[in-house]
Amino acid sequence: MANASKPRSQRLWYRTLQNIHLWVGLILCLPLVVLGITGSILVVDEELRSLTGDAPVRELSGTPADGPMQPVSAILAAARAAAPAGTQPGFLVLPEEPGRPATVRLVAARNGERGGDRGGERGGERPLQGTPQGAPQGAPAPQGGPVGMLSIDPVSLAVSGASNPAQASGGFLRTVHMLHGNLLIRDRSGRELVGWLGAAMLVLGVSGLVLWWPRPGRWKAAFTVKAGARGVRLHRDLHGAVGIWSLLVFLIVSFSGVYLAFPQTLGAGMSSVLPARDLRAAVTVQPVKGASPIDVDRAVALAREAMPGAALRSVSPPARPDQAYRIGLAPAGQAHGAPIATVFVDPWTAQVAEVRDPAGYSAGETLIAWQRPLHAGEGLGPLWKWAVFLSGILPPLFAVTGTLMWWLKRKARRAKNAERAAALAAAE
Repeated sequence: MANASKPRSQRLWYRTLQNIHLWVGLILCLPLVVLGITGSILVVDEELRSLTGDAPVRELSGTPADGPMQPVSAILAAARAAAPAGTQPGFLVLPEEPGRPATVRLVAARNGERGGDRGGERGGERPLQGTPQGAPQGAPAPQGGPVGMLSIDPVSLAVSGASNPAQASGGFLRTVHMLHGNLLIRDRSGRELVGWLGAAMLVLGVSGLVLWWPRPGRWKAAFTVKAGARGVRLHRDLHGAVGIWSLLVFLIVSFSGVYLAFPQTLGAGMSSVLPARDLRAAVTVQPVKGASPIDVDRAVALAREAMPGAALRSVSPPARPDQAYRIGLAPAGQAHGAPIATVFVDPWTAQVAEVRDPAGYSAGETLIAWQRPLHAGEGLGPLWKWAVFLSGILPPLFAVTGTLMWWLKRKARRAKNAERAAALAAAE
């Protein structure tokens, strides 16, 4: 009963939560500020590339060629011919607008393959037995992932981007991307560290909401900064008012960042509440003995037939005989960055093996599919883009106001203790 009569600020649970909020913020303020600022930069990376000197990823160097886009097989062949030794095309992203380049992600070649060989079949690559023609042979190294990128004019097939993986990983914005994604720690631990920092942001957001919650009759004041406020009051009002107005976006961006760092763990947790398939899982097919697999252009045609009117966005040829073509298609009128449909085509039976269309996703699948667009400020128009941009500027503001509140209160306590000590000394 005695505890119930205490003001909320004097209760044990409140003071514990206050200390957690304070010390998590103080200890992690610098890395959280780095994540916030780099995230904001990446939201507007296209607008910044002309200022930083980085090569635009969605523009061609020189005058783009006029005419229809070349077949996917021709674009992949051009990429394969230009790929540095030890690499091969792994994933093709098609432009959304005329005059933009196609982007080919390079992966480590296996089974003795290499890029840059212009002789032989399909730009220097002779398909292995049992692998569809027009597809990169072998598979990426288990822990390798993308090792470079090429930009190709889809009309003239001219390679306009750097084909050297070292060059592809350079530049200011590329460094910002790596800093945001893994704090420049290239192994898995870097991405996990970023994920845990995102979890810390969630803790700060939720605990901040509880600590901010106003007493009856003070709701209006809790959403504003008092005119003429100074010192601790000014920083507290800024901290609370800006925090509550931006809280929803802050929590969404933080949660999506944690999901992107731990997709398997969070995906399984979300699926246990809202049933969902693993949308990232590949479709396995059964190779047909004695049959010839279809080429990539035929696979694209079958995918288009499955989704009439949809625009071709990406192609991932199978790396092994038991894998299907993975074709990304965007329905007409879809906003940039919104989840697209994926059509899996069996190269042996020349049939569509599976269609994953966002229009038919369950609630759990929709929630999972939107995590990356939400984090990147895409898919919901310019308003969401700029809201995400502003959310990245919040950690520096919270760090400054929070640190100053702690410092000024600490300074005031020390002065008060000194006064008490002086008073006791005088009384003696």
